[in-house]
Amino acid sequence: MNGMQEVYEFLKKTGTYYLATVEEEQPRVRPFGTIDLFEDKLYIQTGKVKEVSKQIQKNGKVEICAFDGGKWLRVAATLVRDDRLEAKEHMLQAYPHLGAMYDPKDDNTEVLYLKDATATFSSFVEAPKTVSF
Repeated sequence: MNGMQEVYEFLKKTGTYYLATVEEEQPRVRPFGTIDLFEDKLYIQTGKVKEVSKQIQKNGKVEICAFDGGKWLRVAATLVRDDRLEAKEHMLQAYPHLGAMYDPKDDNTEVLYLKDATATFSSFVEAPKTVSF
């Protein structure tokens, strides 16, 4: 299994992960629940009107952290907006419950992919494993 697939499966399994952004000199962290594998890239989804979107557009460097059963994952990456309709549709097909709030053709729906990602899988009983994609 390649590293990106392993990260995808871990985040999908946990259901909720935490995304850290930067707002000037203040870190901001919030729960997220969307992760999608599309065209060999990992994507997340949000709304352009949200503060998280504005923070990412100013500084795309983020970290993701997730915990599951004694193992945790940290991913450092740069998020890049993808405004293509196909990318938005793929995400919303993977998360149909978001259809009440988002539409791939609206001006708010935003999908972003992880670029230059370094992911580290850790636990208290195993040596850390790092993958890049």
